[in-house]
Amino acid sequence: MLGHALCNALAEYDLVPADLPDYDLTKFEDLQAKINDIKPDFVINAAAFTDVDGCEASEEICDLVNGQAVGNLAQACKKIGCILVHYSTDYVFNDENSQGYLENDQINPLNAYGKSKALGEELILKSGCDFYLIRTAWLYGANGKNFVDTILDLATKQEEIKVVNDQVGNPTYALDLAQSTKKILVDKPSFGIYHQTNAGSCSWYEFALKIKELTGFKAAILPVTSAEFIRPAKRPKFSILLNTKLPLLRPWENSLKDYLK
Repeated sequence: MLGHALCNALAEYDLVPADLPDYDLTKFEDLQAKINDIKPDFVINAAAFTDVDGCEASEEICDLVNGQAVGNLAQACKKIGCILVHYSTDYVFNDENSQGYLENDQINPLNAYGKSKALGEELILKSGCDFYLIRTAWLYGANGKNFVDTILDLATKQEEIKVVNDQVGNPTYALDLAQSTKKILVDKPSFGIYHQTNAGSCSWYEFALKIKELTGFKAAILPVTSAEFIRPAKRPKFSILLNTKLPLLRPWENSLKDYLK
């Protein structure tokens, strides 16, 4: 999803789009050889094991893809002197701060997915490479499974859709994140950790209500608590990312309206 958006946003550049099976993050020697051959100015890693519940049952693979492979990628970038752009997640934080998390706040993930992404962050920092580590949240867009499309699909099949109302975060449109990444590559701010989401926050329930408002489907949206909606991975109740370093993106409601068009 994000990879497609990046390819569109960066179409004017000399890109080498990389995906499975030709480019495999877990096959380090082969990947390193390809990076050495291409000699890129930037390596942008939009790949991840993002099935949050699936990570609970496959922690070894999750840690390999989201953690160790990211560290290896950082070392490959360090070796040839190119810049790594990597995406992380609001799930590296716990749910103790209802006001939101700053870029330099201490991380403390609650689930296997968050722990694997935290490992990737740690290994980037240890690698010594030049990097932009961009944390984002609640990503949706074309070419990938996401909350917006799921709600729209359920609305064609069910009269009622239950959505949790006690988890709050920042919906983010992949196209906006890709355009923001392009601006980072052009402006070249200081290397380090950045938070980038669409402006504003809401609960998943409020997100679903806005989707219904903008599309007019008839299915009812019913609020439920996380305790009523049991899933393998624990989700943080508050995972709002606060952006103090980059220009703010447009409000999430405006981006959602554009996506639904």
